[in-house]
Amino acid sequence: MNTPVNLKGDSDWEQVRELLAACMYPNEEKINRQVFLYRSDESLFLYGVVIQAELVGLIGVRADATGEGVLRHIAVKPHLRGQGIGHAMIKHVMQIHNLVRLEAETDRDAVGFYQRAGFDVTSLGEKYPGVERFLCVLKSY
Repeated sequence: MNTPVNLKGDSDWEQVRELLAACMYPNEEKINRQVFLYRSDESLFLYGVVIQAELVGLIGVRADATGEGVLRHIAVKPHLRGQGIGHAMIKHVMQIHNLVRLEAETDRDAVGFYQRAGFDVTSLGEKYPGVERFLCVLKSY
């Protein structure tokens, strides 16, 4: 498994945009805003797994000095899912930022992924009309 690399520097931002679109509503304006935030906000961190010059996975987090983090984005190319890339990126983020707690909010489609990664999952109810959301919390990996 390739160790995740920091993407905040001179990354191929088109590849970043493509993976961000896979884990959020693929609206160009929203994607561009997230890219801008990752590039400019020092409390946001963006890491990726690169295989043969191709960005195949990314993870974006907000981390602070208290050991608490919020997973903002995570995506793996569809043909490589199920191979542990997502779990390895979570482990990397937990270790590199000395996180004791990482939380994420997701929809029903991703709950299984978070449960397999060791997160405790709690329903937040119907946060948006017809859409149930879930709070996922991981403590010390």
